[in-house]
Amino acid sequence: MRKPLISPLALHLRQCLRSIPTTPRSLNRSISAYSYPVLGLQPYRCAVYKNPFCVAPFQLFSASGRLFSTQIYGASGSSVGGNQREIGEEEDSLAKLLSAELLQSPEGETLPLPKRLDLSFSHVTISPSLLLATLNVSPDAGRVALDFLKWAKSRPGFDPTDEVYSYWVNYFGRRKDFKAIREVLVDGSGVIGVKCFEAFVDRLVRAGRPGDAVALFDKMKKDYGFKRNMSSLKFIVSSLCERGYASYAEKMVKSLAKEFFPDDYICDALTSGWCVDGKLEEARRLVNEMYRGGYEISTFAYNCLLDCVCRLCRQKDPFRFESETQNLLIEMEKNGVPRNVDTFNVLITNLCKMRKTEDAMKLFSRMGEWSCSPDETTFIVLIKSLYQAARVGEGDEMIDKMKSAGYGDALDKKVYYEFIRILCGIERFYHALRVFEMMKKDGCQPGIKTYDLLMAKLCAHGRFNKANALYKEAESNGIPVEPKEYRVDPKFVKKKTVAVKKEKKRETLPEKMARKRRSLKKIRLSYVKKPKRKMRRA
Repeated sequence: MRKPLISPLALHLRQCLRSIPTTPRSLNRSISAYSYPVLGLQPYRCAVYKNPFCVAPFQLFSASGRLFSTQIYGASGSSVGGNQREIGEEEDSLAKLLSAELLQSPEGETLPLPKRLDLSFSHVTISPSLLLATLNVSPDAGRVALDFLKWAKSRPGFDPTDEVYSYWVNYFGRRKDFKAIREVLVDGSGVIGVKCFEAFVDRLVRAGRPGDAVALFDKMKKDYGFKRNMSSLKFIVSSLCERGYASYAEKMVKSLAKEFFPDDYICDALTSGWCVDGKLEEARRLVNEMYRGGYEISTFAYNCLLDCVCRLCRQKDPFRFESETQNLLIEMEKNGVPRNVDTFNVLITNLCKMRKTEDAMKLFSRMGEWSCSPDETTFIVLIKSLYQAARVGEGDEMIDKMKSAGYGDALDKKVYYEFIRILCGIERFYHALRVFEMMKKDGCQPGIKTYDLLMAKLCAHGRFNKANALYKEAESNGIPVEPKEYRVDPKFVKKKTVAVKKEKKRETLPEKMARKRRSLKKIRLSYVKKPKRKMRRA
């Protein structure tokens, strides 16, 4: 009997799969995705793996004609970080496919969302990280996310927790859809806890609804099953004060004083709230009431007052900055409140905002007189100010001091991006490239914004070769930088010299008579015998 013919593609696939020593669960799931999907459904994109025994990537076609391009990655012998990276990439691809289903228009679909998800993703294992990634890439899904939550709850082996419900609270909070949040909280009754409560309060305050946040404390146990205790009161007060709603917070604390007597934490939070709102007189009044009530005024409260004074002086009268801050510091010493590193950070930050870098450096050198050592905030603020003042050498020295002080871990890609942005803003992009190399030397991987900023600046200066080299470097590092059209600065454009023909102008009568007189004078002088020049004696 004649054996059936095997296509070269199937033979190549069989050899690659045999060369894999072990097949993990994630690989089984990705390989099963190559089976023909149900007709009419969107095919599922598999994860990417690499096998050292496989010579070249192969390609498979789905039943719908869609091209899958993949590489088989070795399962055994790979590092833990590589496996985690592969899992993260697989979750990202799954999140994009789930997001595509969520964003589809319901008008053209005959089946509801849970049914469609069961048909297409019945083999997918649900995890909290996958749900969070799907919600993050689906900002326009709207109320369809509620059906997505119902489908996730119906999956076998998955029980939603307080953290999972908080994902939906934050999602609808960003859309300011508080009716949907209440539906989520009622649906998760008995499971929701501290994380959902904190997310709900935070979204109410950030949406500009301090009254609803205050009213939530009275009905939180009855409506949602949250615990009504001192810690929840502290969280609501601190959230209100962080956004400057100190008046609502103070009324709430006074109305509940018989049930929950305020402590030092609440008093400090109220002082901070009035200072954030810029009401220095109200903050002073509250501090005096605390002092008369027997509360100890902490360094945190004085730091809030100091920051409010500095901010008001910068906005209204910068010449009173030194006198007002000095009076408050003397009051601190008089009351026996010691300074800490945050006190110096407030002063140095506001001095740098006023472009008084030299005064900030002098204050930095005097921190040891009060037994205070600078932290990462002090160093970063000073480095930015030095770069802004074009003192790039001192800024580099400050980076070295920061690393020697043990705060090198605080130099992440966000901080380095801010340094590079400041240097590019003052047209020191050559030094920005030096800081960029320092960033990579420290093991910090640059992001899309860093590459985009440097390429735009290089193109503006006409350095296209260097910009192309950066683009290729970003592609080789796996950073999805999109090619754009960058504008070249006219100052650095080489202008072509164009010969301009001079047009003959018609002479006026005075100009013509003057020209004739000059020519006649030259003719007359040509007949005059010129004296011979005598040789000078040495």
